Amino acid sequence: MGRLILEQTDSTNAEAVRLGTSLAGPVWIMTHRQDAGRGRRGRSWSMPPGNFAATLSLRPQGSPADVSLYSFVAALALHEALSAVCGPAARLAIKWPNDVLLNGGKVAGILLESAGQGRDVTLLAVGIGVNLAAAPDPAALESGAVPPVSVLGETGHAVAPEEFLDLLAPAFARWQQQLATFGFGPIRTAWTARAARLGQTITARTGTASRTGRFEGIDDTGALLLTTAAGREVIPAAEVFFDEVA
Repeated sequence: MGRLILEQTDSTNAEAVRLGTSLAGPVWIMTHRQDAGRGRRGRSWSMPPGNFAATLSLRPQGSPADVSLYSFVAALALHEALSAVCGPAARLAIKWPNDVLLNGGKVAGILLESAGQGRDVTLLAVGIGVNLAAAPDPAALESGAVPPVSVLGETGHAVAPEEFLDLLAPAFARWQQQLATFGFGPIRTAWTARAARLGQTITARTGTASRTGRFEGIDDTGALLLTTAAGREVIPAAEVFFDEVA
């Protein structure tokens, strides 16, 4: 995979979309300064100096449902790279649908954006942000959100963004090859083994609706499985909140 390292940009995902199909294959776009980073549902993504912001630009073949599975590939790659830099004492877990937790706090997030023609996706931007050096100000968090943490703050390990990309890029390639070769089954199994709060009570919010129940894992589309008082529910999209930070 190629690499494009920028000193500054508004958003690595936006840069990937602007470059579009002009890129001759998979390319990691990383920046040292990001002025208008964004997360899911239009939220801003703050990037203090020394943190990691990068987007993998891909030319996948498949439907939006097919390429949405790359979120789980990215989460597993992030977990692997963070395990390498944080050490065995760190508690890492993946929070559905797209965050990685370190010692109970949010250390990384993933944002997938795509473009295409008809039912096929022709461009996929896999955006990844990691709090390597500093955690953003938690004051703007909504009630119940997991507080942010940083690798340096939790472990004392200083990691440069380029060093982290050296770990993340090959990890992503390996998990992507697993998906291409064996399908989503092994990815689902590996993801579930690293899932935060599996078997515990969580709350899934979808717009104004809120459902609380036992987190049972994910189905073969990546949807959340939640057992509530009404029975098992399959939730394709939601924000997940924990009753308390562990």
